[in-house]
Parts: sequence; structure tokens; C-alpha cells
Amino acid sequence: MSSRGSRQSGTPAIKDDQIIELVSKLRQLVPEIRDRRSNKVPASKVLQETCNYIRNLHTEVDDLSERLSQLLSTIDADSPEAAIIRSLITQ
Repeated sequence: MSSRGSRQSGTPAIKDDQIIELVSKLRQLVPEIRDRRSNKVPASKVLQETCNYIRNLHTEVDDLSERLSQLLSTIDADSPEAAIIRSLITQ
């Protein structure tokens, strides 16, 4: 049995080299980590920063959606601008 706990039936085990590869890729992608000496940042910190980054992106998307909705309510519903905004919101 793996030290990572029991796995569900039919679910393949995650191998250590897969985790190392994932952390390495995250170090390159997340700006807060990429701008530091990424090889000195522990994997747990990389994962925490990645979660924070994703939460921040989610908040930004929600804020932009709200701003687009407000903008849409102030313009003519049949205008080309309104069609563009609607397409952005529904994607």
C-alpha cells in the first residue's frame, strides 16, 4: 500500500515522478513562484501558491463578469456592443 493512503478501486495510483513533474510545471507557470528562486520553494508552498493563484483568477473572472453584466444593462440590448458582451458572458 502507498504511503499516500489507500486508493479507490479502478483509480490508478499517482507516482512520485508524476508529482515531481507537476510541481516542476507549476513552478514555471505560477507568477508568484516563477519570480522567485523556484528550486528553493518547497512543493507544499508551490501547491499552496497555485491554489491561491487559482482562487484569485476565479475572483477576477467573477468581477469581470459582474462588470460586463452592468455594462450590458446600460446599453441598447440590440446593439453590436451588447451582442459582443453577451457572447463574452456566455462563454
